[in-house]
Amino acid sequence: MKSFATPQGMNRRHFMSHLAGASAMVIPALTMGHTLRTHAQELKRKRKSAIMLWMSGGPSTMDIWDLKPGTNTGGEFKPISTSGDVQISEHMPMMAKQMHNAAIIRSMSTREADHGRGRYYMHTGYVPNPNVEHPSYGAVIAHETIDQRPELEIPPFVTVGGGSEGPGFLGMAWAPFAVNSNGQIRNLQIGLDERRLMQRMAALDLVEKGFVSQNRGQAAQDHQNILKKTLALMTSEQMKAFKVTEEPQEVQERYGMDNFGKGCLMARRLVEAGVPFIEVDLGGWDMHNDIFNTLSNQRLPVLDRAMSALFEDLEQRGLLEDTAVMWMGEFSRTPRINGTTGRDHWARSWSVVVGGAGMNGGIAVGKTNEDGTRVDTEPYTSQDVMASVCKSLGISLETTFTSKSGRPMKIANSGKVIKELFA
Repeated sequence: MKSFATPQGMNRRHFMSHLAGASAMVIPALTMGHTLRTHAQELKRKRKSAIMLWMSGGPSTMDIWDLKPGTNTGGEFKPISTSGDVQISEHMPMMAKQMHNAAIIRSMSTREADHGRGRYYMHTGYVPNPNVEHPSYGAVIAHETIDQRPELEIPPFVTVGGGSEGPGFLGMAWAPFAVNSNGQIRNLQIGLDERRLMQRMAALDLVEKGFVSQNRGQAAQDHQNILKKTLALMTSEQMKAFKVTEEPQEVQERYGMDNFGKGCLMARRLVEAGVPFIEVDLGGWDMHNDIFNTLSNQRLPVLDRAMSALFEDLEQRGLLEDTAVMWMGEFSRTPRINGTTGRDHWARSWSVVVGGAGMNGGIAVGKTNEDGTRVDTEPYTSQDVMASVCKSLGISLETTFTSKSGRPMKIANSGKVIKELFA
C-alpha cells in the first residue's frame, strides 16, 4: 500500500484516487469526540512548542549575526547594538530590539557544505545514510510532546512554505503537513461538497479498517491513522489557526504581507492552537553573487520584520516561555568574498540563533576568529543544537528510538547540551 503522505506533505493524486475509488454507499459521517476538553486549561500550562525558521540556501551569518567590520572578509555592513549584550547587522534594526529574547550560537562548525546533505543534517542531527531514514526535528518533537495536547485535531507537525524533512523511522503519522502561506494544503484541492466528502471519507475508513484487520502491518495502521487525522482536520474548528487573514490588518502588516511574514504569523497562531512544531521557510539565500545588494534590499528586510514580530508577539502573549524558536540554514557562506561579489558554501564556522523556552537570551555563545575563518571556542554541531532545544522543551535526552532495522538510536544523536544557554 502506498503511503498517504510523503515527507513533503500530502499528495493530491493519492488522496483524490482514494476518494474517487471509495464506495458511494451512504455511511453516517464520523464524529470526533471532545471528552478531554475539560482538561484543556491545565494541559495548556504544560504543553511546549517549537518554531523553526528555515533559511533555505545557506544564509551568510557573517553578514547578519557575527559581523567582522574592518577586515578583508567583513563585507559592507556595520554592526549595531541590540537589547541584549550582542551586536548584529545594521539591516536588522527591528530584531535588534528583540535580541534580549534570543541567543546567537556563533561557534557552529559542521562538515556538510552540500545543500541536500546539509539540509538533512541540520534537520535531523545525522548525516545521510542509505540504510536508515532519520526523523527530523519536527517529527521527534511532535512525537515526544503530543501527549501534552490530546485535544489537538490538526496535525502536530506543520511546515509553511516548504517541505521540511520527513518522519523517518517514526512512521508517516509524524510526517510534516505542508501548507502555503495562505493556509492551503499544498497540491490539494477538494472539489466535493461537504456531504459527499463525508460519505466518501466514511466509506474509505471502512476500507482501511479492512486492511488493518488483515494484519497488513504498520503501514496499514499508519495509513488509517492519517485518514482519521485528515477527517478531523477537515471538520475541526482548529483549522481557523491557518487563517491569518482573520488577524487585524495592522498585525498582518507588522509581520509583513509577504509569504514569510504570513508564515510567521501563522506559526504564532498554530502555537496558540496547540501545535507542537511549526517550520516556516524563507528561501533565496544561495548568494554566489551580488550578496550585499540582495541581502540589504530583499532578504534582510523580510526576515527582520517577520522574525521580530514573532518574538514580540510570543513574549507579549506569554507564549515565549514555553516555545523554542530556532533560526538556521543548511550552512553559511564563505568569509572570502568571491569575484562576483558573492560568498560560496561554508560550514566550518557560522551561526545559529535560538530563543525562548527558558533558554538564555541576549547573549552570544562561542566566537569565531577576527576574520571569521575558524571557530576559536568549543565548536557546536547540529546534534548539540537539537539536544539543547529538547532540553528546553523538557524532552529527556535519554530517550532512545528503535529504527526499522532494530538499531537503537538516541534522541538528538547523543548531542551535548550547550550549557551557556541554561547557565
